[in-house]
Amino acid sequence: MRKIHLKMGEKSTMTQNPKFRYEDWGPTFFSLRFIKTVLSVNWCSLGLEAFEGHAAPDTALFTLDGQKTSIHRFLKGNVTLDEFKQLVKDFSDVADFLIVYLAEAHATDAWAFKNNVDISMHKNLEERLAAARTLVKEDPLCPVVVDEMTNITASKYGALPERLYVIQSGKVIYQGGIGPWGYNPEEVRRVLEKIN
Repeated sequence: MRKIHLKMGEKSTMTQNPKFRYEDWGPTFFSLRFIKTVLSVNWCSLGLEAFEGHAAPDTALFTLDGQKTSIHRFLKGNVTLDEFKQLVKDFSDVADFLIVYLAEAHATDAWAFKNNVDISMHKNLEERLAAARTLVKEDPLCPVVVDEMTNITASKYGALPERLYVIQSGKVIYQGGIGPWGYNPEEVRRVLEKIN
């Protein structure tokens, strides 16, 4: 199984991340908690409404100070974190960037693995905001907002546990694969280079 998992990771930068070693998550891969997490993620994705070439759903979000906002308010004109930061640096003149913090993918009271941050499943908005502030400490170079507790953004964008999108004029022009295996900042770079 280890060889299969690592081979899958070669399609993305996942296996190059020293904080995401097979030894930290591999032994729990088919545990009951893992299966529950996968089922939860797939259940949430049943509400997927964001597709390339179609209008981007305008879902409700919260800023880290608790103010209600939405995805469309961050649109211009209306992978590892380091790779994402580089995209922000390279393309901030042609694109606005936004991180939407969703339900915790590897909560310590769900399917967690070693060498991960200690964040439990969010029971309320305040807990989700606190967890997002942990991400802000990594200085993502762009705004960070959080999904509502109904996980409406995660659902409409099929974004659990993580996914990259490029939205232009309210239309999805790029929909990345579901992370971590489908998380590919280089694909986003190619899309943004065409826009630039």
